[in-house]
Amino acid sequence: MTLLINILLLLVGFVALIKGADLFVDGSSSLAKIFKVPGVIIGLTIVAMGTSAPELAVSVSAAIKGSNEIAMSNVIGSNIFNLLSVLGVCALIHPLPVDKAIMKRDFPILMGITALIFLGLAVPALSSGNLNGARMADNVSLMSRPYGIVLLLIFIAYLSMLIISALKNPHEEEGGKSQPLWKCIIFIIIGLICIVKGGDFVVNGAKYIASTFGMSETLIGLTIVAVGTSLPELVTSIVASRKGQNDLAAGNVVGSNIFNFLLILGSSSAIHPIAVNLASLTDLAILMVLNIIVFAFAKTQNISRVEGGILVAIYVSHVIFAILR
Repeated sequence: MTLLINILLLLVGFVALIKGADLFVDGSSSLAKIFKVPGVIIGLTIVAMGTSAPELAVSVSAAIKGSNEIAMSNVIGSNIFNLLSVLGVCALIHPLPVDKAIMKRDFPILMGITALIFLGLAVPALSSGNLNGARMADNVSLMSRPYGIVLLLIFIAYLSMLIISALKNPHEEEGGKSQPLWKCIIFIIIGLICIVKGGDFVVNGAKYIASTFGMSETLIGLTIVAVGTSLPELVTSIVASRKGQNDLAAGNVVGSNIFNFLLILGSSSAIHPIAVNLASLTDLAILMVLNIIVFAFAKTQNISRVEGGILVAIYVSHVIFAILR
């Protein structure tokens, strides 16, 4: 009986995710038309923050309880999934255009932030000798409160830059009529609630079903939970892409990854310092390489189906590597 309930929860969760993403994208794209803001800015801000809500809730809650080691692996795992699976699946469905502004401004910022965080953790670990003979589970570095505050200040500066850019460059969206402002806001709020709650239902239901069939906690964490917290980004980007809102799709991924690093890691470490193990440091190094690969693919301002397939294959390989190590 409990298994049946969890299967129903899983199905309800998927329906809520898809319908919520549908409303969320419609509301967001109409909002862009009303305020004459480029879709890429909406994707980098409202959509990105909305789809990052599950990661933010999990990480800040863990930080308040003083057990925020999960924040680092949650953010890195989510960012890897976003880059490889979300962009990869969207490109497989339909070649994915990438806005020139993302390539010139936001993607380099994401790469710089990733490198900054990696070096800020790796250099102290190397200088203290903590990496000598360390195993994957050993803590080798610490993300301190001052470090977290710096990330939050960078987040405020980045958000301010996007807002100023939108105000300086009003943009008239082509095609289709916009909804009234009140309806846009309702669509966005209801869509976001459905996305977050739908993601919860999917994760909880899938975890129970997986454990019933004998999957280990490690395997569940690396697959179902990691994918589950990134389902909002995946579903929203796919729906946006299918509706022709490609600026929202690509902007959602890049914006979410920037927000995950600056807002989520910044908030979590500002509340309580984060102990970083060797596995997380290794994954950060891998993420820097993945940033370069995706940037190279998107350099033509279009990620092809073949490149999308490569990204998905890399993600599958990464999960296998994470399980085996």
